Formats: sequence, C-alpha cells, structure tokens
Amino acid sequence: MRGFFPGRFQPFHRGHRQFVERIAADVDEVIIGVGSAQASHTGRNPFTAGERVSMIHRSLEKIDTTTYVIPIEDLDRYAVWPTHVQTLCPSFERVYTNNPLVGHVCREAGLDVRGVELLERDRYRGTDVRRRMVDGDPWHDRVPDATVERVREIDGVERLRRVVEHDRHAVDAPS
Repeated sequence: MRGFFPGRFQPFHRGHRQFVERIAADVDEVIIGVGSAQASHTGRNPFTAGERVSMIHRSLEKIDTTTYVIPIEDLDRYAVWPTHVQTLCPSFERVYTNNPLVGHVCREAGLDVRGVELLERDRYRGTDVRRRMVDGDPWHDRVPDATVERVREIDGVERLRRVVEHDRHAVDAPS
C-alpha cells in the first residue's frame, strides 16, 4: 500500500521527518508531494522545488521504506486538486495530512484520509525555522542534517534574508 503526504516543506524539518516515519510504519511506500513547486525566492517559499526534493531525499536516505518525491504545482481550483495530484504521482490508497482543506477535498474525491499525531508542533514549524534563519537565531536543531547541508550549499539563509529585507511579513505566513 502507498500513502501520499503533501506539503510545501519550506524547509523540510524534523517534524516532517517524524511524520514520514509514522506513515512508513503504516504503508509499504510513501509518496511525498512537494507542493507549491512553482514558488521560490519569497519569504514564504524561499527554496525551489528541486532544492526541497534534494533536502527530502537526503533526509530520508536511512528510512527503510521506498519513497517517491514528486513536485506538484499549485492549482487554484481545490475541487480538482486531488485528480491533479493523482495524474502526477504513482497510484496511492491513502492520503496523510493534518491540513483541514486538503483533508476535505481529498475526502470529497473519495480518498481515504488519515491524520498523524504531530510531535512538538510548536518546535517544528516551517514558519519558525524561516524566522529563525532571518533573525540569526539557532535553527539547525529543528531540521535534519541533510537540510542544513543543502541550505548551506545554496546559501539559503542569505537568500531568505534578501527576499524578506523589504517585506518582513513575508516570512510570517503560515507553513
């Protein structure tokens, strides 16, 4: 059985990794849908889809489950989003999300939707990680080492600081 886990992963953090580990205990294969694949170089979406795919692949190398990481561009038509995703991904039987809108549209499309208990949600939020990057506060302990390495390779913290320089609220958008 395959499970589908959608998210923006801006950046991929330890909470995301825990979520994948919990899904992997329930299914044989995990499909990770990297949402907002068209978005990058903003405070809310500083990393490209390719950078996020790389963060995820590297961060999950030691998980003993087959994972597929698929970039998914946004559609502003929520009713057709589940079908859009199904055309881009290997077939899956279950969607794992705690996002109420995603859960709703997937249930309406007849998909089996499951939530996963979030551990330390206050600590592991993309918004908080991005804010810490901008403010120069410690953030490395909130993401897998592979994410730290990828952010360093692309000078991601400096990029994020540049893009939010004139729009401080850009980094505060929910993740």
